[in-house]
Amino acid sequence: MSSQAARSGAVTAAKIRAPKRPAGTLYRGREGMWSWVLHRITGTAIFFFLLVHILDTSLIRLDPEAYNAVINTYKTPIMGLGELALVAAIGLHALNGLRIIAIDFTSWGVRHQRLMFWIAIGLWVVLMIGFAPRHLMHVFGGE
Repeated sequence: MSSQAARSGAVTAAKIRAPKRPAGTLYRGREGMWSWVLHRITGTAIFFFLLVHILDTSLIRLDPEAYNAVINTYKTPIMGLGELALVAAIGLHALNGLRIIAIDFTSWGVRHQRLMFWIAIGLWVVLMIGFAPRHLMHVFGGE
């Protein structure tokens, strides 16, 4: 191999570069990814609520006084805010679940998944605007 060919080969090898990655993450953070993340977070939160709910309800058979003590702790403002978070999680999980059903079982779902995400978020916000003030008035004694 001539020295000229060796030099041209070295130049060609130096021009090959690895593709650039997005700064900070491999994912782009579009609606589909955030929908997936929110669905998993809300589903996990609802699961743990149901677990605690089953455990505290089972107390009534073991010790009715302990059950009453646990129920009285649920009547605090902190737990009222937890109930608000629970309703928010259930609402978002349900609306996103309907969106996922539409994506999976319709021919147009995949094409319009981004629009359906924003519709689900909009409906969720409207529902929470209707629920939150009434619930917070009840929690903080504004009735």
